[in-house]
Amino acid sequence: MEISEIQVNGYEKVVRCRDEESGLHALIAVHDTTLGPALGGMRMLPYASEDEALFDVLRLAKGMTYKSAVAETGLGGGKSVIIGDPKTKSKALFHAMGRFIDSVKGRYITAEDMNIGIADLEIVAETTKHVTGLSRDKGSSGNPSPYTARGCLVGLRATLEEAFGSPSFKGRRFLIQGVGAVGGRLAEMLKEEGAEVIICDINDARVAEFSKKFGFKAVPDATHLDVECDVYSPCARGATLNDQTLPKLKCKAIGGAANNQLREPYHADRLKERGILYAPDYVINAGGIVNVSIELLPGGYDEKKSLAKVDRVYDNLKRVYQIAKAEKISTRAAAEKLAEERLAAGKKAKAGVRA
Repeated sequence: MEISEIQVNGYEKVVRCRDEESGLHALIAVHDTTLGPALGGMRMLPYASEDEALFDVLRLAKGMTYKSAVAETGLGGGKSVIIGDPKTKSKALFHAMGRFIDSVKGRYITAEDMNIGIADLEIVAETTKHVTGLSRDKGSSGNPSPYTARGCLVGLRATLEEAFGSPSFKGRRFLIQGVGAVGGRLAEMLKEEGAEVIICDINDARVAEFSKKFGFKAVPDATHLDVECDVYSPCARGATLNDQTLPKLKCKAIGGAANNQLREPYHADRLKERGILYAPDYVINAGGIVNVSIELLPGGYDEKKSLAKVDRVYDNLKRVYQIAKAEKISTRAAAEKLAEERLAAGKKAKAGVRA
């Protein structure tokens, strides 16, 4: 196994791993551990190049720092990616990934993300203890997806209140792009709240299954931005709010589970100019990381504590919207301001303890 450092300004540690025996090619990025060890999910994707994977892991790790700071999890931000087709998963690959995580000596703790499930993490846990989100019967918190979806739902309530003057979902039209573990559950919950739900996904079979089971209207993923809606909810890959897509948006608000939805920071300013309210992704989708963070508290996982903290996504978004309005800035800038305030408070508190 060959592990090498990648020097990146503003990041505490970025490392790559190449393991010829297992075929592992992976990256870990630790952005900031001011508030605690860097907790962030592991994803596996067939990236076109290591540069593409590095771009993704760096954005994700920084997003996790801000996500944990705003949600007050007591943790820092990090992320890991495995470069490869999920169809090539193997025990040897995940054992090697566990050893790679272990080499960071506890500064990075992993969890689920795209194409990585509990079964995969349990194999990783055979070679490192720095894993969260394992099955409930192992005393862990299980699949974080339902908690992410719940956090998105309460966050969308705050967003409706801000954009339309009422927190009611009844009759509101939501367009959900991506009906995976989180997006699919969010679609169900929105329907239960009385919303009209339209879905799309690159996985046609998944869309057909959901449409048949729940009666959702489906539209082709390639042309989904032609649909008029009250709220657009990106729940798949990141960077989908960009120069090409922004002019096509036909919505009053955006709030979804995907990470790093903005391709560039200035896209938040373009949304503000168009009068589209953007719920910053790392604020609205924090439910999953909040849930797994509860595992690390003294006494272990407690779902009641988790749900109470997940529901604070509503309060955090309301605070972001207040800052944005008061200071006449984008909601992205407001969320960063709130995150930086909480990071600064954490640094001050730590300095006080050391003193």
